Amino acid sequence: MTSRFLQAVRPFMSITPEVIKPTREVHFNEKLVWTFAALVIYFVMASTPIIGADLGEADPFAFMRTITASTQGSLAELGIGPIVTAGLIMQILVGSKIINVNMGDPEERSLYTGAQKVMSVLMTIIEASAFLIGGTYGSNLTLPDQLAIIGQLLTAGIIIILLDEMVQKGWGLGSGISLFIAGGVGLQIFTGLFSVQVLYEGPQNVLSNRGILMAFLAWLTTEGPLVAIGTLFFRYNPNTSYNLNLPSLSILSLIATIVVFIIVIYFESMRVEIPISYSQYKGMRSTYPIKLLYVSNIPVILTSAVFADIYFIAQMVWNAAGREAASNNLLAQILGLFEVDAASEQFVPKSGLVYFLTPPRSLVGDLGVLDPSNPAGSIVRAFVYAIILIILSVVFSVMWLETAGMGPRDVASQFLQSGMQMPGWRRNKKIVERRLEMYIPTIAVIGGLFIGTLAAFADFLGAIGSGMGILLSVSIMRQYFELISKERVAEMNPALRGFLGIS
Repeated sequence: MTSRFLQAVRPFMSITPEVIKPTREVHFNEKLVWTFAALVIYFVMASTPIIGADLGEADPFAFMRTITASTQGSLAELGIGPIVTAGLIMQILVGSKIINVNMGDPEERSLYTGAQKVMSVLMTIIEASAFLIGGTYGSNLTLPDQLAIIGQLLTAGIIIILLDEMVQKGWGLGSGISLFIAGGVGLQIFTGLFSVQVLYEGPQNVLSNRGILMAFLAWLTTEGPLVAIGTLFFRYNPNTSYNLNLPSLSILSLIATIVVFIIVIYFESMRVEIPISYSQYKGMRSTYPIKLLYVSNIPVILTSAVFADIYFIAQMVWNAAGREAASNNLLAQILGLFEVDAASEQFVPKSGLVYFLTPPRSLVGDLGVLDPSNPAGSIVRAFVYAIILIILSVVFSVMWLETAGMGPRDVASQFLQSGMQMPGWRRNKKIVERRLEMYIPTIAVIGGLFIGTLAAFADFLGAIGSGMGILLSVSIMRQYFELISKERVAEMNPALRGFLGIS
């Protein structure tokens, strides 16, 4: 029986914009065009400022930009935040049995997907209103200006939801969420390597080479290779210029980024292969691979959503309490107080819950794993952050199995529907399910543990784009590589489409 929640949301699904699933075969080259178009539209919105917004110099949500694929002051201000938050809420409702959804029933699964989209639109309105109430776009806005800003953010949010739906429904490759995250992280890596910034020190402008490679070339030509490497390896000296106080854009950051890339690519190929045979092909034998990262980057995305939402709420409370007077507000003290970091010119947490949920930006430096001004406190903070990150990654790995149809029961059904069976065992769903229970839940836990640990490791070394961002982008690019390979094979031999899992 369909849950009351889904029945209550059903009327809103009919008025929610929808992308129609293709009724014909979409060829590979056409999918590439639609995928590229979605990415271009997203970048255009990320470069288009919000009309009527009065922004401050510092970005109050700088730490959540990577994981929400958002840009300050642009139409992509909310990014994929509403989509991921809606997915997280639905995950919790289903996982806690507050609402009952039979994922094996196509109708209920369709209702679940529709309810999640309605929730995404609702979260877009809520987050846009919260940004406005919190003073992100100024405090002296007229009612028409406020409505215009919410209208712009809502329109852009719906477009991003539809772009994601378009890509997922078969017009493009992969998913819009993955595409936008990878694009945003790629842009951050590029600017982290090559960006420059004009700083104001005295009567004249001073050009600071913030990008790692640009800074290295500048020091190489003036001081020599040894001085350049020694100076920029940690890039931390709070007593000198801004150019030497950017530990998150150091040579160590570049090394960490490359190392994480290699580790993820290596472990993405690790898998457990279960022997199978095909009854319709006269017992032809093969293997069914279960990857170590079985649930892919989903645990990190959902964990990131939790951190980002708490950070978002803490910022709203801090702004509403008057910033300077927030230290007298109990809720603000619990959630977190903020200050402007001189080097990055961004708001950073200095206490409260968000202080422990914000990743260290480097191994050594302000807000790093080892902060010279508070060594014991910074190490404790890094340890607590890592523990929370790892635990949530494991929890969401297990939760995702059932809601995404990746659990032993669903996979067993897919086995039988595809004519597969395990050699030496009867063709029985219960038997196949019990055999899969020996592998899938354990691998999901190990994968969540690994991916959470690796994300914390990347954060501790200051990987460019944050540990979660790098982890997500590498996994996403690997998935796109495999997906493109499958699409090319299926294009040459359409009979293999079902076998490759391509609709």
